Amino acid sequence: MTTSSYKPFRVVGLALDPIHVGTGGARLGRVDLTIVRDPVTRVPKIPGSSLAGVYRSYAAMQFEEQRANSNPSRAKPYFPDCVGQGQPDRQGQGGHCGQADCPICVTFGFARGQGGGFAGLASFTDAHVLLFPVATREGPVWVTSPGALRIVGIDCKIDDEKKIYRKNGQGASLNLGWLLLPVEQLSISDLEPRLRDLRIPDEIRNRAAVLSDKLFGHVVNSNLEVRTSVAIDPSTGAAEEGALFSFEALPRTTVLVWEVICRNPQHFKPGGQAISAQLGGKRLADADSVFEVVKTAHPYLEHLGIGGMGTRGMGRLKVVYAGDGAAAGGECQVQTAQEGDATHAAQNRPGPPQQEA
Repeated sequence: MTTSSYKPFRVVGLALDPIHVGTGGARLGRVDLTIVRDPVTRVPKIPGSSLAGVYRSYAAMQFEEQRANSNPSRAKPYFPDCVGQGQPDRQGQGGHCGQADCPICVTFGFARGQGGGFAGLASFTDAHVLLFPVATREGPVWVTSPGALRIVGIDCKIDDEKKIYRKNGQGASLNLGWLLLPVEQLSISDLEPRLRDLRIPDEIRNRAAVLSDKLFGHVVNSNLEVRTSVAIDPSTGAAEEGALFSFEALPRTTVLVWEVICRNPQHFKPGGQAISAQLGGKRLADADSVFEVVKTAHPYLEHLGIGGMGTRGMGRLKVVYAGDGAAAGGECQVQTAQEGDATHAAQNRPGPPQQEA
């Protein structure tokens, strides 16, 4: 049992459908409904607040199912109260229970109780794009960048911002959508094991390519999925006049990465009470057990998804890795073939003659 105050966990997800997490409004431009972007890199992301809300709902649903299965006579085996904003209705019913023995309220927080609420033991970072699929004349290629790899602890350096670095194809050119770039040979012998540790599928890992951070943002934004939709007039069954709109989404097979920071339950007493919540008969006693509560939401992400347009075939996200944030990643120096050859030659270059004693 660990006694540290907190522990970070890394989660890697693969988009099974296009994912649309909108900005909450429309704007004039190429697309009516845009998705959330990082304000600096302009690369789309899923905000941590969206992840936290979805995780809470799905974990609460799973916990409610467990209670219903263990007690068939339970009168309320339906959508649980400990989801949403937690405020009771006008009749004082519903809302977060705020009890120290509720694994949902102590993990994700609550907004009521003797202490005025509790922030929760788990917090979520934004989900960032790690590998993004782009159509090329050679089939799909998953692009990434030094900045994206740095999120998972991989130190990658490239020389030329106007080239694409791949495992094969040195000397040729490759199109990334409308953009044609020369290909540079990249020694990814160190990169591949790191991506394998993150459970990235072979077909994606073998077709990975590295771009500069500057080009990465342009390529991603130029290759987002854009759909056009229209509302149906129920009286006629035809398209409603003036109801045409378009929206954008992260395409299917995009690889996203985020972190969950779990706090040690022994260091907190919501409402002055020691945390006594249990999961599967075991008390939440450390950060690992808190993460076990968080992980109960992962099967629901794969089937119920995240974001908007869920009724239009969007949102499903499969978690391929969920574990210790320090186990995967680490230091990893990626070199071009020329640098690798030069390093190899320097290591094998004969040294000065040794003087005999």
